[in-house]
Amino acid sequence: MNKRLASFLKDAWAKELVLVPSFTIGGLTIILSTLSPFIKYATMINQATPYNYPLPSPPHQDDGNMLNALSHPQDPQGPSME
Repeated sequence: MNKRLASFLKDAWAKELVLVPSFTIGGLTIILSTLSPFIKYATMINQATPYNYPLPSPPHQDDGNMLNALSHPQDPQGPSME
């Protein structure tokens, strides 16, 4: 099996000099990106950030009770990232 793989790689390197490194780099990118700590933190941020921000009602419909409106769009809504 190893001899066939080595033979295939030598043939591919000789015939398609550009494709072998590009597939190697692409494969390493896919494998290593799943092991990256960035993926962990990006997932945590996406889970903690709400997709829809509640908006206050328009002024002509305001009845004086705006308790459901945020004081600032960046106020925490979801679970803590700690």
